[in-house]
Parts: sequence; structure tokens; C-alpha cells
Amino acid sequence: MNIIIIEDEKPAARLLQRKVEKLGLQVNMLLHSVEESLAWFQSNIHPDLIFLDIQLSDGLSFEIFETLDIKSAVIFTTAYDEYALRAFKLNSIDYLLKPIDEDELEIAIHKFKSQFQKSIVSNLDFDAIKKMLVNPIDRNFKKRFTIKVGQQLKMIGIEEVECFFSENKGTYLHTFDKRQYLLDTTLEQLENDVDPKDFFRISRKFILPLKAIKEIQMHSNSRLKIILPTYREDEVIVAREKVNDFKQWLG
Repeated sequence: MNIIIIEDEKPAARLLQRKVEKLGLQVNMLLHSVEESLAWFQSNIHPDLIFLDIQLSDGLSFEIFETLDIKSAVIFTTAYDEYALRAFKLNSIDYLLKPIDEDELEIAIHKFKSQFQKSIVSNLDFDAIKKMLVNPIDRNFKKRFTIKVGQQLKMIGIEEVECFFSENKGTYLHTFDKRQYLLDTTLEQLENDVDPKDFFRISRKFILPLKAIKEIQMHSNSRLKIILPTYREDEVIVAREKVNDFKQWLG
């Protein structure tokens, strides 16, 4: 297993190396700048895992990925959480904020080991296979919802939906204009009714449209917190087991 650390502060790089090797992995190389990293990648086999600081002495480490096609897994190690969404669009395993907690580092490494050891075939579950076999182009997804409000029927277009959520055994639609409507369905059924390119089920409680994601923040236990434009009833958290799929969905 080939592992490198890219960190502009050499004492911090050596400290991280000791922490990683304490957990049973061998770090093969320490790099300290965008320029040095680009030169190294162009003349060496790309590693299995990169521990990557974002703000280096000569620029952002994203420049490395913009210049070269790097397929290595990445665990970000940074003092800044403002780059989280951009980081998720790379091959990121986790996003650790400095000072790096050893327990969170161990969890991140465990996640990497689990992914590294799984083959493509063993990593496919039944639901994933079903999704692969069904061509979304051939399906008719919901464009609107008909909802009974008193003695009237109200039409809610799919573009008005800020989120779907479940509460007290009921399923609700929350709109961008802060209105909520009880639906005669379940989140499980809604997963099949809405276009997976636009909607993602982040947990047992929430399904979100991409356009409603205002901000993504790091949360405890390697989870993510989503800030929506108007929904404030409860914290909107991406379940830990959904994080990797969520990042892939973001594109």
C-alpha cells in the first residue's frame, strides 16, 4: 500500500506521519508544495492514499488535481472547513480538521481500508444492481404532487420542493416558501418516484433535491450537516453510511 502526505508545514507533516504509522500504515513520501507534488506525480506511480492539506505555501492543493488525472483516494487534513464541498468532488475518503483527532484519523483510515480491500463486484449490493439495470431515461418521474388541503386539491410542482421528510410516521413535503404538506406515501416510495439525478435520500428521515443544498458542513462521526434555504424544524444530517454515495451524487 503506497501512502504519501502533502503538507507544507514540515513539523505537521512529520507529526501526521507518526500518527498514521502508529495505526499500522507506512508513509512512503512527504511532499510540501504544489510545485513539488506536481513534479513527483509526473515521475512516480500514483499512491493508493494521499493525506492532503488544502492550503499549501504556493497555492491550493486542488491545483494538483486540476493539472493531473489523479485517481488516488484522499483524506483531507486542513484547518479550514470552507473547502469541504469542493473536496467532496474529488476522490475523498474523509475531511479531517486540524488539530487532527487520533480517533477520527483511525476512523478515516478504517474507511479507506474497507474501500481499498473491496472489489468492484463485492461492493455492489442488490439496490445498486437494481439501479444499474433501470435506465432513468425510460422512467416517468413525478413532476407534481396533488395534495388535499381542506376541501380543495392543491398542485405542488416538483420544482417547489425543498425537501421531503418523515415525522411521527407521516411523510411531509416542505416547499421553498416555508409550507409543509402531509403526503399519502412513504420516503421509500418517493425514492422511486423522483429523479435520482435531482434527489438523494441522505438518511432515513430526509430526501433532498440538489438545488436546495445551500451549504454543507462537517458534523460529528464523519457525517455531514446540510443547510437548507428555509427548513429549520430539525438538523438535516447525511447518515454516515450515506456519505460516500452522497459525494458521488454531488458529482
